[in-house]
Amino acid sequence: MFRVRPAHPVKVCGTFGFVCRSEDGLLKLSHGVMALLLDTRLLLRKVRDLRCFTPRRHRVKEKWAATRAKYPPTTLALQHFDATYGVQLGQQWPSVRVALLSERKYGALFNNFSHDAALGDLEAQGCRDFIRDIDAEVVISAAQPCPEQESEVVTEGEPICVSMKKSDADGQQLSPLQLSPHIKCLVFPRGDITRFKPAKPDMLGLLGYYLMDAASVLPCLALNVQEGHNVLDLCAAPGGKSLALLQSQCIGFLCVNDSSVSRTMRLKKVLHSYVPKQLLTDEKLRITSFDGTKWGEIERNTFDRVLVDVPCTTDRHSLMEDDNNIFNKMRTGERRKLPQLQAELLLAGIQAACPGGEIVYSTCTLSQNQNMSVVEQAVHVAREDHGIHLQVVDLQPLTHMFRKTFHFAPDIPLGEMVIPHLAANFGPIYMCKLRRLT
Repeated sequence: MFRVRPAHPVKVCGTFGFVCRSEDGLLKLSHGVMALLLDTRLLLRKVRDLRCFTPRRHRVKEKWAATRAKYPPTTLALQHFDATYGVQLGQQWPSVRVALLSERKYGALFNNFSHDAALGDLEAQGCRDFIRDIDAEVVISAAQPCPEQESEVVTEGEPICVSMKKSDADGQQLSPLQLSPHIKCLVFPRGDITRFKPAKPDMLGLLGYYLMDAASVLPCLALNVQEGHNVLDLCAAPGGKSLALLQSQCIGFLCVNDSSVSRTMRLKKVLHSYVPKQLLTDEKLRITSFDGTKWGEIERNTFDRVLVDVPCTTDRHSLMEDDNNIFNKMRTGERRKLPQLQAELLLAGIQAACPGGEIVYSTCTLSQNQNMSVVEQAVHVAREDHGIHLQVVDLQPLTHMFRKTFHFAPDIPLGEMVIPHLAANFGPIYMCKLRRLT
């Protein structure tokens, strides 16, 4: 009889197994381990490349030198905003910071060209059209009736006309602002963070509404497009503001441009998803991919209204997404050149406008260097180098009308700005309106 000692792990053929050591020194390999070893070796001979079991889209070899960034772009953006906006906004920055890092609110831009019953469905969910739902007391106290309109009561299908007295303190023009009765943007009530459902196509394939930051509609309203106007959207992609302008149904001709070919393709896709083909003809619409800074050389003194919604740091995206983030270290030079690019685009928009025409400059950043400083620089260059004199149009009537929906920054010396707030988490959106005098 043999007395079996405890099994000891030994290395056999490059693997570990267990053997039993008998008293006479003989080693007996466990039959189960040996069978497993032989099966494994046989399998490895037949399957030399295990990648055949991996889906092709996942067969990516990581770069040996690749390492995870110590500070991703979102972290760098937050550090930069803490340093700059903390000084710029002061005590407001902590609450704005929390809102920027929270889920944003959207608005549903209603598509008048769709035959879908989207408007009734959205209203049944508790949404309201913020353009129609304005504070009556604000309108009565701040507004004067339009020349052709004696009553201040707003009814369906009638334009809202708001005018305020001219302010001599800052020399800015406070002019009548007539809002289109056709532009509708629905939002959930203040503090309600319900998400919109995806829009459905109607029988012609046109979607019922376009989801966007509701504050992005404000520059389109500030542009104050009138019947038969020729309008230029200089930096149009992805197309939300162009679509809002088309909803006014009074534009004579619209030119939409973006320097990026890929973004222009996205713009075309948006327009074809919302606008009937008969309104996308060359007589009514032109889509181009030119360098916007050269537009003053292409078409000078041409357009009644010009929207210059420039590329910027896009604060929300920079804080939430690492992909295509302007704070990526590889894009540092591009980010530093943004204010100069923005000034050149605004100057080109000023040159494209005809005398008496109006220009709206807008961004989606809180940065003073990309907002007020750019406007001041462009106005100075236009006067000194091109002999073009401009007047700043005060947008206080707009902020008074919509202060129930948006949180506006107080004491902005030039232009107006929607700042994010947890109860009304729209923006940031900066806008400044100019009127060309000569």
